[in-house]
Amino acid sequence: MQRRRVVITGLGCVTALGQSPGGLFAALCQAKSGISLIKSFDTSDYPVKFGGEIRAFEIEKYVDRREGRRMDRFAQFAIAAAIQAVNDSGLDFSREDVFRVGVIVGTGIGGIKEIEEQHVRLLEKGPGKVSPFCVPRLMANAGSGNIAIYYGLRGPNFCVSSACASGNHAIGEAFANIVGGRSDVVITGGAEAALTCIGLGSFCAARSLSTRNDDPPAASRPFDRDRDGFVLSEGAGVLVLEEEGHARSRGANIYAELLGYGATDDGYHITAPLPDGNGAAKAMELALADAHTNREKVDYINAHGTGTELNDVGESTAIKRVFGDHAYKLAVSSTKSCLGHLLGASGAVELIACVKTISESMIPPTRNLDNVDPRCDVKMDYVPWKAREAPVNVAMSNSFGFGGHNACLVVGKY
Repeated sequence: MQRRRVVITGLGCVTALGQSPGGLFAALCQAKSGISLIKSFDTSDYPVKFGGEIRAFEIEKYVDRREGRRMDRFAQFAIAAAIQAVNDSGLDFSREDVFRVGVIVGTGIGGIKEIEEQHVRLLEKGPGKVSPFCVPRLMANAGSGNIAIYYGLRGPNFCVSSACASGNHAIGEAFANIVGGRSDVVITGGAEAALTCIGLGSFCAARSLSTRNDDPPAASRPFDRDRDGFVLSEGAGVLVLEEEGHARSRGANIYAELLGYGATDDGYHITAPLPDGNGAAKAMELALADAHTNREKVDYINAHGTGTELNDVGESTAIKRVFGDHAYKLAVSSTKSCLGHLLGASGAVELIACVKTISESMIPPTRNLDNVDPRCDVKMDYVPWKAREAPVNVAMSNSFGFGGHNACLVVGKY
């Protein structure tokens, strides 16, 4: 029996560099930066004062203001990106069996802003003043739940929370859900809004972040020898996945085909990856096997590429382990150099970048890559600074998260 094929028919995103897939990809290919000084709260006492903060976001463009106020910022981003993606797909759910339409949206942290605000109310005014909407706002599944409620969908609905791998895990599980015949359509992706007082403070305390306060756009430097940490960002990416026959029967525009999914864990350390990259390598191998794709057919890898020494060196090692000599023939870039790190939303936004790379035959560059770290590999093609026009038939998206989580997706031209 032939395996059910899964195609991508809708894209939506909200990021600091663009609030639509087209706008985002154009900015990425121009090597623009979405990193700036934080304006939403006072950073005077923080060693890091910048991030990928989304400005001029209006939830009222997507849902009723009253409904929007009942959501934490991360869930607002999720539903905004989902509405974009569904509109893009042309789906009409009044014509669908809503029990065959699922929603799987990941987040690494969830409603941290709501937790902060209600904790202050608790301390200042007592438990009687904590909002009755606190739990519905802070829960990690609020993104997927609100999307299903908005459209009246009744298929499989859940949240994946696996740190920075959440978005890729969510998409991978959505893919498996359709391949396994449980759904015909799944709205999937990731959302995050951890650029808050405690979110920034926590990563500062962990000494994970770049401290280039004098030049924020130059702070995210994946694979560069002068990197000094990642840049914390916020946003969401959502895609509509469909069983191929379902999409074709309604005449949908098909962007690309999702070919394979691989997931592993390092089983090593709560924050550090395996130094030899073996866990990440295995996830890539499993994704290629699931896609029934030879490694030589991969043209481009959108790397996890955080701009931290452990990730950059480990991921480069893993790529060479998997691809051998072909590692020096394919293009590898990190869009986090422009966007920063969206944590649980990063994989979804980066898969959108892969889809656009395939559909537009344009490889986005790695911004701020002036001097490749020799511990990565100076012979590898990290696409520094300038986008490259080239046919891309198969692309890979890597996401690795605290806890040792590794999730890899393979997408191809349809």
